Amino acid sequence: MCTVVVRWSAGSPVRVLALRDELTSRPFDDPARWWPEFPEAVGGRDRVAGGTWCATDVRSGATALVLNRPQGQAAEPGASSRGVLPLLAATYGAGWRARVQTEGMAAFLLVLATPERLVTWDVDGAAVQETEHAPGTVMVTSGGPEDRKAERHLTAFRAADPDDWPTLLRTGPPADDPGALVVRLERDGQVFATVFGEQLEASPGLLRLSHSREPWTARPWADLTLSSG
Repeated sequence: MCTVVVRWSAGSPVRVLALRDELTSRPFDDPARWWPEFPEAVGGRDRVAGGTWCATDVRSGATALVLNRPQGQAAEPGASSRGVLPLLAATYGAGWRARVQTEGMAAFLLVLATPERLVTWDVDGAAVQETEHAPGTVMVTSGGPEDRKAERHLTAFRAADPDDWPTLLRTGPPADDPGALVVRLERDGQVFATVFGEQLEASPGLLRLSHSREPWTARPWADLTLSSG
């Protein structure tokens, strides 16, 4: 996951727009209940490592997302996949830290958005920075040059109704520009690009989600509505 926009206020449904940037050759499945060990978790499934970039616990209305921190440490041999983090955070909230060994993982930013709080954990090796965010509209990215996205686009997201957020992605085809919302970079025969967009509204017991593999186009997004249980 490389770009996340969250709007929240205490007691209201959480609204999230998330864009996944990844190698186009890496296969994944659209959001569903893929994990028997997390029966209330809904998210897209990475077929390589089996985890996810964004998970919502339908029962609680909590959504968690993981973003790479490419400027931080690389993964050590045998380290756990970061794809488990959204599942743990959506299910256990701040208790996720007691359920996984993060030492040795590649650097990451973990976002937890609930009807009562928005918190992020910036983790690079043994260093953990926890930040509570005030109510409102917040954009987070993978850092470094990608922080230009907030400089360029956050004002528009704050001004728009969340239902209209997908229209803000229609700024043209994916660009070789880390400050663009949708990207496409070709390096050494590989293509790294925006491969998935999703928008969700989550409250305890109810998840409304729409998604697209070409979120920069005007084509309709697929809709999914799920209740707890």
